[in-house]
This record gives sequence, C-alpha cells and structure tokens, in this order.
Amino acid sequence: MTGDPSKMTCAEFQAHLSELIASGEDISAHAHIQSCENCRAFLADLETIAEAARQLFPSVEPSDKVWEQIQSAIAQDEDDGIDPGLTPQRP
Repeated sequence: MTGDPSKMTCAEFQAHLSELIASGEDISAHAHIQSCENCRAFLADLETIAEAARQLFPSVEPSDKVWEQIQSAIAQDEDDGIDPGLTPQRP
C-alpha cells in the first residue's frame, strides 16, 4: 500500500475495505473514495447489498424472559458444580 490514501490503487483499497468497515470509519470520507468513481460505485453496491441482507433477517432483541432463563440455567449449572466457562452477558 502506498503511504498516501488518495494514491491507493483500487486493489489496495478493496483489500483493506473490510478493515475500514470494521473500524467504523466513515468510508465515504476516505481519500481514495473521494478520488475514485469506480470504488464509490463499488461501495454503493456493497451498501445496497448489505441493506437488502438486513431486510431479509431483521434484528430481533430477545425478551427479558430469555435472558432470565439463560442466567437461571447458568446458576443451576454452577450449583451442580458444572463450570459454565464464559458466562454470556446481555448486550
């Protein structure tokens, strides 16, 4: 990768795109996107695909009862001497 993001090749940018997305960075403000019509179109396509995927599987927050049952099961395992490993935490 070149030192100057505006001088990245499309291949370099696309190779680092998943890292940029994971970082939470505003990719539309990235220097390469600002200067590259092809990568802007590529990113727009990815965003359209991601939005369509989110619509297929809408996020549903589990009810409080589900979390209570999980915590109860963990407590029961602990009482029975079973190592629960990593205790799930409510998000």
